[in-house]
Parts: sequence; C-alpha cells; structure tokens
Amino acid sequence: MIIGQLRDLKTRIDRLEKEIITCHRKNPESKRLSTITDASLFRSGRQLAAWLGLVPRQNSSGGKDRLGRITKQGDRYLRQRLVIGATSMLGVVNKRKTPDDDWVITLLQKKPPRLVTVALANKMARIAWAIMTRKESYTPREIRA
Repeated sequence: MIIGQLRDLKTRIDRLEKEIITCHRKNPESKRLSTITDASLFRSGRQLAAWLGLVPRQNSSGGKDRLGRITKQGDRYLRQRLVIGATSMLGVVNKRKTPDDDWVITLLQKKPPRLVTVALANKMARIAWAIMTRKESYTPREIRA
C-alpha cells in the first residue's frame, strides 16, 4: 500500500517537473532570469562583464595595447538593460549627489557620453557580481575607478 503511494507520488513529481521545464522553455522572462544561475561561475566581476560583452575588444600587437569597441558577446537582453540603466543614471548625475557621481562626472569631462554609459554599465555588472557572490545587499560607498 505505501509502496504504491510512493510510486504514485514519484510519477506525479516527474510529471510536474516536466510541466515546469516546458513552461520555463516557453516563457522568455523565465529564461532571462535563469541566464546567470550562479555568480561563482565567474572568477571576477570583470569575467561577468566580459561574458555580457561590456568590455572592449583587444587588438594588441607588438607590445601595443589597442582597445576597440565592446565585444557584445553574451546575453543581449541583460546587456541592454544594464546600458539603459546606466543611460538613465547619466541623465540625473547632475541633479543628485552620490559618491558614484564624482567618478561619472570626471569621466564625462574626458570621454564621450556613450563611452561613459558603457563604462558605467560595466561597473554595474561588476557590482552585481560582488553582491551575488558575497550574498549581501548593496550599500553605496565611494567607488574608485
């Protein structure tokens, strides 16, 4: 009797797991959420940023370091969201004052706004990696580039 119930439960569990996987594969939002399942897969925040395509392509030769455009590898949707968030932060950088803003303002004086946007998105990806690996909440502090 108990063995029969256990078999029944196992059959139901298997069926439900298949349904969950089917729903997950059909739902684009669910697929997006599962792209970075474990931040510890990356040794550093830079590796995560590189995986997302937020680092410059290197065309180095003969001891000269030449950095090109971003690689645009990895999850396009996640990269877009980080860039959109960074663009929005640039829009309000002069209206509020946080420790992060000094770095952004200094960079804006030296570099074009689109480049600063990608640099900020890169930094946000690295911060996200640190939060996920340390399993703690974000506390703004002065960031040095």
